[in-house]
Amino acid sequence: MMLIPTHHFRDIERKPEYLQPEKCVPPPHPGPVGTMWFIRDGCGIACAIVTWFLVLYAEFVVLFVMLIPSRDYVYSVINGIVFNLLAFLALASHCRAMLTDPVRTCTEMAFTLFGRGSPFPEKLDKPVSGRSKCLLGAVPKGNATKEFIESLQLKPGQVVYKCPKCCSIKPDRAHHCSVCKRCIRKMDHHCPWVNNCVGENNQKYFVLFTMYIALISLHALIMVGFHFLHCFEEDWTKCSSFSPPTTVILLILLCFEGLLFLIFTSVMFGTQVHSICTDETGIEQLKKEERRWAKKTKWMNMKAVFGHPFSLGWASPFATPDQGKADPYQYVV
Repeated sequence: MMLIPTHHFRDIERKPEYLQPEKCVPPPHPGPVGTMWFIRDGCGIACAIVTWFLVLYAEFVVLFVMLIPSRDYVYSVINGIVFNLLAFLALASHCRAMLTDPVRTCTEMAFTLFGRGSPFPEKLDKPVSGRSKCLLGAVPKGNATKEFIESLQLKPGQVVYKCPKCCSIKPDRAHHCSVCKRCIRKMDHHCPWVNNCVGENNQKYFVLFTMYIALISLHALIMVGFHFLHCFEEDWTKCSSFSPPTTVILLILLCFEGLLFLIFTSVMFGTQVHSICTDETGIEQLKKEERRWAKKTKWMNMKAVFGHPFSLGWASPFATPDQGKADPYQYVV
């Protein structure tokens, strides 16, 4: 079977007959500002519910099997505060990753509309020379209509791409997600555990989610180890408020869950940090796409995702990243 290079499809997409704007249905009217982003996918919703259930199960075992029955008050309080804080941050990061539109506002269409040799406009909040159409969030379906393309007033040599699946004008570094049914700019992958695509706008929250899940998994495994040692040295009937067989089953299940998620989330955390530092998404690495964007330092790439400048907000799922000067979106010609 002959392999077809990725850029071949881009060459097809740029042909005028491929756009076929007359076949695109006009996009629906956008919802009110601040409308919550949520993917209605049965598998993703089920995985998100399972994620919360597993974290709450770990909470139950840690509190009611190990910490509350413990006679060491200081040990219980310190570990209870640390574990509950990490679990809260993990669930908060999960919510932000799941309910955040994975594409930033305005920026995703800039280079598609202005062309790869044109200077980047300093502000994108308002139309520039009547040619800019600022989009909010993920690329809307069906915006590759004849009227919309004509309203862009493109100059000779400027290129627009059309996604044949969602009939939208496709920004640079965008890929179509069959689950979200949208083109997502800088899409890394679609994660069923957060029921959302991991893109440029929610990658920070996904990284924090994997980090905090790995930390609470490691913390739970350490406490299980100490609790087993304590129960072996003491009477099993006194080291827990549950019967010894029930205690052993609950601890073994927690140990299995913690070990599994520690390995999984640690690997995901490492791959995400590597993807951020190299400024290359998982899909771009998999497809070995030609790099058309300017190379930046690893520190600048980190600030582009977590915010500029470096602060404690990097570790907070409640702090929205402020890119400042760290996200110039420069493309090579």
